[in-house]
Amino acid sequence: MRERILDVALDLFNEHGYDATSLREIAQRLGVSKAALYYHFEQKADIMVALHQRFHRIGQALLEEFAARSAEADPVRLWLELLDEFIDGVVANRELVMMHQRNSQALRRIVGDTPENHADHEDMEEALRAMLADPRISLRQRVRLATSIDAVVSVLVDIEGYFGDVPLDQRAALVRDVARELLAA
Repeated sequence: MRERILDVALDLFNEHGYDATSLREIAQRLGVSKAALYYHFEQKADIMVALHQRFHRIGQALLEEFAARSAEADPVRLWLELLDEFIDGVVANRELVMMHQRNSQALRRIVGDTPENHADHEDMEEALRAMLADPRISLRQRVRLATSIDAVVSVLVDIEGYFGDVPLDQRAALVRDVARELLAA
């Protein structure tokens, strides 16, 4: 039931935004009472925190692998090796990434209020900062690396619908090629 609540909340947060979604709406979509929700989550912010933790588990594993292997590997080549895993993760968790982007203000407000979530978030941010500040990588390549990350997310999540009805798998194949070209340049 907990996972169903999170899945329904994810859909509603993407459709209407966190602030415009009520616990009543989540319960209605699930076909349960608000009391059933309270059994699993005391407040709506707890649902957002749980979704945020899902998001972190995806990125954290990839950043940890990068950190563990980057000491003995060329960081740009390593990112090229991990690029498919990153793209697959964004595709598989597109709705979660979208929720994170669409509700970034609410997330900052909620995560900032919770010390353990703030610490998790800072750990991920620090790992990303370390990757992008690696002195072994030229500034030009660091910009390319950051651009590749942003390109993958923006093209695959496509919040604004710029890519219309282009299928996700087709966009994923193209963004793989473009990110590789960008990094290999």
